[in-house]
Amino acid sequence: PSTAPAPSTPPAPGSRGRVALLEGCVQKGLFDHVNRATRHVLRVQGWEVVEVQGQGCCGALHAHSGALDRAREMVGRNVEAFGGAEIDHLVANAAGCGALLREMHELVPGDRAEALVGKVVDISELASDPGAPLGAPLPLKVAYDPPCHLHHAQRIIDPPLQLLERIPGVALVPIPDAEECCGGAGIYGITHEELGGAIGDRKVDRILSTGCDVVATGNPGCQMQIGAGLRARDRALPVLHPIELLSESYRRAGWR
Repeated sequence: PSTAPAPSTPPAPGSRGRVALLEGCVQKGLFDHVNRATRHVLRVQGWEVVEVQGQGCCGALHAHSGALDRAREMVGRNVEAFGGAEIDHLVANAAGCGALLREMHELVPGDRAEALVGKVVDISELASDPGAPLGAPLPLKVAYDPPCHLHHAQRIIDPPLQLLERIPGVALVPIPDAEECCGGAGIYGITHEELGGAIGDRKVDRILSTGCDVVATGNPGCQMQIGAGLRARDRALPVLHPIELLSESYRRAGWR
């Protein structure tokens, strides 16, 4: 469990710079509470969150399915939208979207796309800052499952764990072979239902072996895959994005 001191004072609003959030399509449609939690944490930590009009789907699912022309259209729209914004970072809170954003210049070559790729960060990379304020305790055993698109594709391994470790009261419980896929894998769980389901069952077995109170994972596809597997076992175990836990810690500290 964390032995963090009492909550500190948040920095001045906007004092750390300006960021924009990719709202996504699955994320915005089914997990908009994750977007709200992301904005909340960023603002508490001193970032100005710039609302960017004209953004849309990142195109990752289209790229996975081989619809590259459509994916290029979507990437082009986002390069146009975010490329014109005065921001320090383009924040992704969905691992699949983040992985695609880091490859924008390969789908839509050009200086503007390359410049934007250099600003892409996962939310855990910002929110795990050791200088960020500490919130109120959350006495929970949390099992973190790393999304493949974060762990393997983007090589972002430590920041989500560091984010969770900085929440007072949280005890991280390791999932055996956590780096293995949950079976969702973009559209793989749909196009290969039987094998994806078998991989998902193995993941659920390993999660349940931890005795955790909450599962944390940073991708909507993983949240749905793991959540569905748990519900199939009639296990009411919450599957949350790590940023939701940090947001709740800040909320309990009175930072709304």
